[in-house]
Amino acid sequence: MEVKIYKNERGDEPFIIWLDAIKDTYTRLRISKRLRRIEQNNLGDVGSVGDGVYELRIHFGPGFRVYFGYIGKEVILLLIGGDKGSQVRDMQKAKFFWQDYKRSIIL
Repeated sequence: MEVKIYKNERGDEPFIIWLDAIKDTYTRLRISKRLRRIEQNNLGDVGSVGDGVYELRIHFGPGFRVYFGYIGKEVILLLIGGDKGSQVRDMQKAKFFWQDYKRSIIL
């Protein structure tokens, strides 16, 4: 499965901004390792949060989450990351980013 990163019209990549804000090297490594498993078609613990957005749950630390949407059957678009504490806000942002992406491909 191919993994892509959502980029808004200003060129910002919310997922990368979130990942870069994590200062602990071991934590970043664990998240990156989990994302590499996606490329091998091993999604693991994933659930829908509605509106075409999915939540990848990483059972480590504060309950890290990665939000994404499917582009067809072979590509996922990473939207934003977060943790259990910011889950509601992160889901809202992810849904907004997903709608923004879909609007951008229609135009």
